[in-house]
Amino acid sequence: MTPEWTAEHVVDASSAAELIGAQFPDLRGAAVRPLATGWDNTVHVVGETWVFRFPRREPALTCFDREVAALPLLAPMLPLAMPVPERIGVPQGDYPWPFWGARLLPGRELADAHLPDDRRERAAVATGEFLSALHRTALPEHVLAHVPVDPMRRGDAAYRAGLAAERLDRLAEAGTWTHDADVASLLDLAAGLAAPAGPVVLSHGDLHARHLLVDEAGAAAGVIDWGDLCRADAAVDLSIAYGAFAGRSRAALLSAYGPMTPEQDVRARVLALFLCAALAEYAAAEARPELLAEVLRGLRRAVSD
Repeated sequence: MTPEWTAEHVVDASSAAELIGAQFPDLRGAAVRPLATGWDNTVHVVGETWVFRFPRREPALTCFDREVAALPLLAPMLPLAMPVPERIGVPQGDYPWPFWGARLLPGRELADAHLPDDRRERAAVATGEFLSALHRTALPEHVLAHVPVDPMRRGDAAYRAGLAAERLDRLAEAGTWTHDADVASLLDLAAGLAAPAGPVVLSHGDLHARHLLVDEAGAAAGVIDWGDLCRADAAVDLSIAYGAFAGRSRAALLSAYGPMTPEQDVRARVLALFLCAALAEYAAAEARPELLAEVLRGLRRAVSD
């Protein structure tokens, strides 16, 4: 089976340099180095000042429009750094899609930071405060036209539980993960939970350990990859409290954020299971052992107290 993240177009460093140099003459000749690869984008650092993101798959183009419309408005209103598209590239040569560049943010992915759970409290507090601010933020109607209501049904615990179970079965069959009674109990509980019917909030939509940046001291430094920006139940973003934090750190995040309902607790935990399982499949297939270890721990966090 072809992996979901298989690229339709890969922009390597030399191709990125050519595209960027042709469209942004002041960056012509600047050093270009690969920074990260995800399901939807290939990312390069240019001149140690800029980050350019190139879509890898056609579905990422909808995400592109969302980020370009919303991020310049959101960034000044939120307490953590986030990318702001400033340089918009257009299709050229063999590369058929637009791309954008933003200022390079400090920090590294929490997934790569080697922070034990008992050293994540500083990042947790800042994440809770960030989400509290984000979920209270309003965007103008002309921008909200680019921001759908939970298009991937990530707040629907019953739906996500089924998808999580499928991924977990594949991980177990591959010997990557061993079935867990607590996980099974949570998925069973979620199967009887109705889809959220309450108010929606502005949501990052895909917040996990790869999309939270931390500095060398373990403090939160920024939030990246806003392609799944949407309006959704708050539990969609609060899933990071269960996939990336545990114990005192999780308690600190939730205290900084504010109250949530028991149903949101279940929805957040189930989405954490799904996201960690999806990342585990990706990490195993792409030979990324550190990411795999982090998200396998995330599966256990998702069902811990």
